[in-house]
Amino acid sequence: MTNNIEIAKIFSDIADILEIKSENQFRIRAYRRAAQNIEGLTEDVADITNREELLRIPGIGKDLAEKIAEFIDTGKIRFFEKLKREVPKVSLELITIPGIGPKTAKILIKQLKIKSIRELEKRAKAHKLATLPGIRRKTEENILRGIQIINKGRERMPLGVALPLAEEIISHLTKTPGTKQIAACGSLRRQKETIRDIDILVTSRNPKKVMDAFVKLPLIREVLAHGSTKSSAIVKESTQVDIRVVKPRSFGAALMYFTGSKEHNIHIRELAAKKGFKINEYGIFNAKTHKRLGGNTEEQIYKILGLGFVPPELREDAGEIETAKKDKLPKLIGLNDIRGDLHVHTKASDGSNSIDELAEAAMKKGYEYIVISDHSKTLRVAGGLQERELLNQIKAIKKINKRFRGFRILAGTEVDIINDGSLDFDDKILAQLDIVIAAIHTGFKQSKEKLTMRIVKAMQNKYVNIVSHLTGRLIGAREPYPLNLEEIFRAAKETNTALEISAYPQRLDLNDTNSKKARESGIMFSLGTDLHAIEHFENMRYGVSVARRGWLEKKDILNTYPAAQLLRKIKKN
Repeated sequence: MTNNIEIAKIFSDIADILEIKSENQFRIRAYRRAAQNIEGLTEDVADITNREELLRIPGIGKDLAEKIAEFIDTGKIRFFEKLKREVPKVSLELITIPGIGPKTAKILIKQLKIKSIRELEKRAKAHKLATLPGIRRKTEENILRGIQIINKGRERMPLGVALPLAEEIISHLTKTPGTKQIAACGSLRRQKETIRDIDILVTSRNPKKVMDAFVKLPLIREVLAHGSTKSSAIVKESTQVDIRVVKPRSFGAALMYFTGSKEHNIHIRELAAKKGFKINEYGIFNAKTHKRLGGNTEEQIYKILGLGFVPPELREDAGEIETAKKDKLPKLIGLNDIRGDLHVHTKASDGSNSIDELAEAAMKKGYEYIVISDHSKTLRVAGGLQERELLNQIKAIKKINKRFRGFRILAGTEVDIINDGSLDFDDKILAQLDIVIAAIHTGFKQSKEKLTMRIVKAMQNKYVNIVSHLTGRLIGAREPYPLNLEEIFRAAKETNTALEISAYPQRLDLNDTNSKKARESGIMFSLGTDLHAIEHFENMRYGVSVARRGWLEKKDILNTYPAAQLLRKIKKN
């Protein structure tokens, strides 16, 4: 849904420019909120525009609806084009760098006449920035680190952008006459958190029709190659998409080959060679007679090799082949195992919907419960609740729950972990909640020891059940802050504190590697979307992807249990 991505990006850029111009904070927040809600939509905003239902999107009023409609009609928003001319072109690039806000960007442009990120990097390496007011040597280091993050992020596309894009392409091609089987391959099928290219595999009676349909897709920006069975193109997000058509009898072998990873494939080929087989993208063969033994499906190939089927998410040569030999691969959690969302914000803090609206949407998804977890008082920028507001919310939740059968709203909070490791609400307040989520939102540049201390001390509170987005990273925008994870995992196990896998696409924190390590320590997990609009319920699939890559099973995840059992499992030691 490229319209959604592009409009969300424009609204986000408008908010940045307004911030550079020091305009009204409420107006800035309105654009940021609109960007977030549009990006989270599960259908193309063009379809909503055609139905004249834009005003039903939370945070979209008459003015923003008109701007969306203008983009759908013309591909541009005049207000944005005018606004861009009011600030130096480089300013929008500069404020995407972690460590540079609007004020710093203004100083860099005005004092040093910076015109590009490359020039800024050069000046920072030459220590030319530290001579400016408000910029110290440490700031220079942070800016250089931020530039590295930005450059790295440009090379790869987040899973939350790549997957909907691939699904849009596949949806179009599925309608092409003659198309039979179709699937995404590569790191996208393995559900890695960032994707370099999108690979799509197809079987068809008419490969030419598939190729012709692909290069004519409206989201194609540039065709790199247009062949009879293989084509490549650049889509609007500057991502390369490669598509191949193979014969049905080779679909399984090609799917396995192009899914990878490279290391997994090498290990599989070595195992095949030892057993007297040869594997390529066409099938599995007897190495001596060259007789084809199979390849229609992946399962067929793994079975011939004496292995259980290895799910794509595990194919990283991280012990999965040895485990498959012993028939001890985990039964990975699936999206259908999730009974509820454990991290949901309402409009009482920085969300877009009421408790009633969220409950109705959750029930439509088939959920049995949700946890209302608005921010606590210290986080004013996110509309954190004061004690009295939280107590009133608890009362409201109890009242609303009386209307439901088979569904429950759990009262919670995302309480801030203060600098000394204490919590933003006292125990008297926390004791009245069903679930308490603790999180760090400030002080990211503190030492490893202090950040670790804050989290461990929070876990030792008898009312804290979950720690959310543990390492604080934002993919392509902010590196994880330093933590002693061994100490944190040990404390989590000792205090029976679960660790959240955030399904918010820009976080996916804990990541897959750390989730696997935590699982080996016997820790429980929660999956939460960090929802700020109803549409974000759909992001749960990204959290499940991380959990699967972390080898997690249904039993490892709190929100696969019924509400009563969930509440028993989170009781503190």
